[in-house]
Amino acid sequence: MADKNPTTAANERLLAPLLSVASSPHIRTRETIPRIMWTVNATLIPVAVWAVYIFGWRALLQIVVSGLAAVITELVIQKQRGVARTWHDGSAFLTGLLLAFCIPVGLPLWMTALGSVFSVAVAKHAFGGLGQNIFNPAHAGRAFLLASFPVQMTTWTKMASLAPSAVDGVTTATPLGILKEATKLGHDGMSEVIATFGSRQAMLESLFLGNVNGCIGEVSALLIILGGVFLIYKRYIFWQGPVFYLTTVALLGWVFGHKGLFTGDPLFQLLSGGLVLGAFYMLTDMVTSPITRRGQIVFAVGGGLLVFLIRRYAGYPEGVCYSILLMNCATPMIDRIFVAQPPRSDLSQTEGGQA
Repeated sequence: MADKNPTTAANERLLAPLLSVASSPHIRTRETIPRIMWTVNATLIPVAVWAVYIFGWRALLQIVVSGLAAVITELVIQKQRGVARTWHDGSAFLTGLLLAFCIPVGLPLWMTALGSVFSVAVAKHAFGGLGQNIFNPAHAGRAFLLASFPVQMTTWTKMASLAPSAVDGVTTATPLGILKEATKLGHDGMSEVIATFGSRQAMLESLFLGNVNGCIGEVSALLIILGGVFLIYKRYIFWQGPVFYLTTVALLGWVFGHKGLFTGDPLFQLLSGGLVLGAFYMLTDMVTSPITRRGQIVFAVGGGLLVFLIRRYAGYPEGVCYSILLMNCATPMIDRIFVAQPPRSDLSQTEGGQA
C-alpha cells in the first residue's frame, strides 16, 4: 500500500480519540420511555397494595397525593418552559410513587406534596428535565423533607394491619431505630431488637414478609425483590448494582458487628430499612447511575460502604438515601474512568505516515 501523506496521518491520529463513541445511551432499542417507566410502576403495585394492608388507607392517600403532585408539577413546568409535555410517560408518577415509599405514613399530606414538588421541580427540571438530572429525584425529595421536617419524618405510626403478628410484634419504633438508640445507651442493641419481635426467626420473617414499622415502602422485602428480579429479566436494570450494594452492606455489617469482629447480623442489615428498595429502584436509576457494568459495581460498593458507615457511626439510623445521593455525585467521575472505548483503528495506530 502506498505511503499516506504524513500530515493526513497525523490529523487522523489526533481526531481518533475525539471520534470515540461511548456505550449504551447510543444503542437503538424498541423500548420507549413510557413503556419502561410504566412497567417499573407496575412492579411496585404489589408493594403499594401490601403497604395499604399494613398501614391502612392512609398509605394509599400518601401515594395518590405524592404521585399527583409530581405529575401536576411536571405538567406546569413543561408548559412554562415551552418544551414537549411528557407528564404522562410515567417518569413523574414514578418519582412521586418512590417518594411516597420513602416517607412515614403519618406525614402531613401537605409536606408530602411539597416534597414531591421539590423532587420534580428542583431535583429534575432545574437540571433540564428527564435524562439530565444528576441526583435521584425521589431521594432528593426525601432528603429535602428530612432536613426541613426532621420530627415529622422520624415519627412512626403503628401499623393498622389486622394480622396479629403485625400489630403485636413490633413497637412504633423502627428496628434500625431501636438498634441505634440501644447502642447509644451501651445496651446490646440486637438483643433488644430481637426481644421486640420475640425471637430472631420472628424478626427475620417480619422483615422479609413485611410485618414491620417504617416508611411506606419498607413493608416487604420479598415483594420488592420479586419486582427487582423482573426488571433484571427485562434488562431494564443489571444485576451487578443491587447484588454488590446488598453484599457490601451485609458483609460489612457482619464483620464489624457492635460486639466485635464477625459478630454482626448480615440478614438484619439486608432486610431492615429501605436497603432493598434502594438497591433495586434507586441505585439502578438509568440517569444517575454509571453507564458501564464495571462502573456500576464501583458505584454499588461505594454506596454500600456509605450505608454501613452511616448506620454504624452516624446519628441517623438509616443511610440508604444519603449513600445513593452521595454516589450520584461521583457518577461523572466513574464514567470517565470506566467509559467503554471502541478498539482503535489501524489508521490511529500508524506511525511515521505508514498505513
